[in-house]
Amino acid sequence: MRVRAATGVSGLLRRLNEWRVTLLLALAFPLLLTACAGARGPASASSTDAGKDRVTASDEPDASKRARVRMQLASLYFGNGQMNEALDNVKLAIIADPSLSEAFNLRGLIYANLGDQNLAEESFRHALQLNAADADTMQNFGYYLCQQKRYPEADALFERALAVPRYPNTARTLLTQGVCRAFAGQLADSERVLSRAYELDPTNPSVAVNLSEVLYRQRDYERARFYIRRVNGQPALVSPQTLWLAARIENRLGNAQGTRDFGNQLRNRFPESRESANFQRGAFDE
Repeated sequence: MRVRAATGVSGLLRRLNEWRVTLLLALAFPLLLTACAGARGPASASSTDAGKDRVTASDEPDASKRARVRMQLASLYFGNGQMNEALDNVKLAIIADPSLSEAFNLRGLIYANLGDQNLAEESFRHALQLNAADADTMQNFGYYLCQQKRYPEADALFERALAVPRYPNTARTLLTQGVCRAFAGQLADSERVLSRAYELDPTNPSVAVNLSEVLYRQRDYERARFYIRRVNGQPALVSPQTLWLAARIENRLGNAQGTRDFGNQLRNRFPESRESANFQRGAFDE
């Protein structure tokens, strides 16, 4: 399965993309699964030991510089969907610095996009061998395993990532874990995890949409309405998927006018979308 995502040197979270699976906005694999884009640069310009000079860019070894530049290029190619070019640059980064766990993390994402499951898994495992505390690789590897329907293994990796001290991306991993548990049919657990993610990051539309979808599937329509309204209330975030979820919720609540209103928005704004076709067919349960 090939997916594309926006990317940059500082990470792979930049714009929402649809991942056409069970949940509404489960997000494209590399988009949701971030933090493999930048090779390690020189340490920050501070002195930790008395009498020692400050560390600056000039102290960075040549091999590390080459690896960092190649990782920057690989990340940009990856974000543009140019997987072969991304892979070429990751290979060169690994030649320059074979100990760079971030390179193997990105290599795993690239191979996952190319459909080479064996090399994707080998890459993620090697990244964790190089850095057993790399929560970003745990996140990416966990979601990869989730796509393979290896749900217990995936969940174990998410739990490991969440247990890493001072992990800065707890909300993101909770979102991923909640989506994966929904894929596994564990809707009550998914709701609990996504609710925690929402508490930590209430402005993240991905969390709100996925939580709304899970609540809809549990027939908790009023609460589902609350979360999807927060997303559709921001014009820049409206999509065929968010409007279709809102229409389905209003239909379940018996609000015929609200259902028509969202359906009209679908037909007017996204006439060629699958969701617009579903509305016109009255296929609310598909």
